[in-house]
Amino acid sequence: MTWDILHGGLGMPVALTLTAISFASSMITAGLGIGGGAVMLAAMATLLPAPAIIPLHGLVQLGSNTGRAALFFRDLHTGVVLPFLLGSLIGIAIGGAFVVQLDPGVIQIGLGLFILWTIVSRPPAFMRHSPAVTGGFSSFLTMFFGGTGPFVAAYVKTLELGRVQHVATHATLMTIQHLLKTIAFGLLGFAFSQWFGLIVLLIAFGFLGTVAGRHILLRIDEARFKIALNTILTLLALRLIYAGGMDLWRGKELAGG
Repeated sequence: MTWDILHGGLGMPVALTLTAISFASSMITAGLGIGGGAVMLAAMATLLPAPAIIPLHGLVQLGSNTGRAALFFRDLHTGVVLPFLLGSLIGIAIGGAFVVQLDPGVIQIGLGLFILWTIVSRPPAFMRHSPAVTGGFSSFLTMFFGGTGPFVAAYVKTLELGRVQHVATHATLMTIQHLLKTIAFGLLGFAFSQWFGLIVLLIAFGFLGTVAGRHILLRIDEARFKIALNTILTLLALRLIYAGGMDLWRGKELAGG
């Protein structure tokens, strides 16, 4: 395998940067429950061609979450898996067939506000009682937006699980979602094979990051984990709101210009 195949034509500095971020982002998510996917998405949005961002992020996150789900499999809260899967199938199918691109600014602001709502108030009934609805809605959004991990984490938070169960359950649900999304983009014609070497590198180093993050998770107590989870969710929500507002502002300026 030549270096050109390995880095997907991006150049060595970019490929090595993404590889390091894949390790760090997986360590963050395994250790603190959430946050790494958004870090990876932000890096890809900066370094990859626009059409490749969402499909490649989904596949890399599939590898990262699969490794995390496997490491914590014994602690999975199994009752939500099948309903989430069925809802996700519907959400992915609708999202894949949707021909109108949703305004990313509106989506980001809406997601950010919703996540903040789940932190500061009692979560809505549909999140507490319907993993199928959560799976369907978040899977529909992930086809356009990509970074719905915080939304799913907000749902898992309502289950009031222990820290290890939380990470295991969130990883499994995100594995389901990213697997279905990857299949959908493949059926829609995205050429994953062109990026094969880079994908393998990112997934491999992501797994190493997961192993490192597991040691952090097993050493942090429940109270600190909940504080860290709420803090990260809040920061990610504020980032979503800010990014969405900037997108809407730029769109308004372009329309006016």
